[in-house]
Amino acid sequence: MTTGRAPDPAEGASEDPAEGADGVATGRSTDPAGDPPEDPPEDPAGNQAAGRFLVRFDRVERTLHWVNAGLFAILILTGAALSLTPLMALVGRRLLVEQIHLGAGLALPGPFALAVAGRWGRGLRRDLSRLNRWTEDDRRWFAALGRSWSVRRYLRADLLLGKFNPGQKLNAAFTAGGTLVMLASGCMLHWFSPFPLSWRAGATFVHNWLALVFFVVITAHVCLALADRQALGSMVRGTISRAWARVHAPAWLEEMDAERRSAMAARSAEE
Repeated sequence: MTTGRAPDPAEGASEDPAEGADGVATGRSTDPAGDPPEDPPEDPAGNQAAGRFLVRFDRVERTLHWVNAGLFAILILTGAALSLTPLMALVGRRLLVEQIHLGAGLALPGPFALAVAGRWGRGLRRDLSRLNRWTEDDRRWFAALGRSWSVRRYLRADLLLGKFNPGQKLNAAFTAGGTLVMLASGCMLHWFSPFPLSWRAGATFVHNWLALVFFVVITAHVCLALADRQALGSMVRGTISRAWARVHAPAWLEEMDAERRSAMAARSAEE
């Protein structure tokens, strides 16, 4: 699941009041005025970068996130019904549940392929590049895992994280790779005749246990997203405050400001 903000499931809910829904601890204080007002509507032209808000996710990215969320919800619910006999007895119509589960699984690559293609996928392709780019600050972020709250806050105090923190990058990599494995093993289980029994047994083991891991990761993702109202709102409205970015994604804020200054300089030169 490409989904919207991807948290670090290894940490669970944040203990640090300076941490956001992604487990980012920077040691910087949050906005003393408390939660900022609701984000305004998305500004496709990016004019809000000069004001209080930044465009974090465009319409294509947000649509892809929620379509994938719906497909994963269907897969989890139907998979649970197929795996748990008491639940299947309650639901009934096993063949229909199997068909819905198979259809949702086969549909997963479609929205992503459509979203990433063409001019409308420019923002998504750029974010995919960010997700695949690891920095020294990312390594230091991981090095603080498992430490106490005070030690973790100290070690992460001067980190300059980008638009996505290391937990989100790791989650995106897991979701992409895990989805391919689930798709391959699921196809092997449905169209089983060409495969030997040992392969089918292995596919069953991998599919069932990886499904459980997905359930845990997605549950952590939802809990952490609900803990950060601004981050969750950016996946609904597309924008987020500069104050949030200054705390949780300072390198991304600098990147956006640099691009704005370059664009303004280019326009001035043309005039």
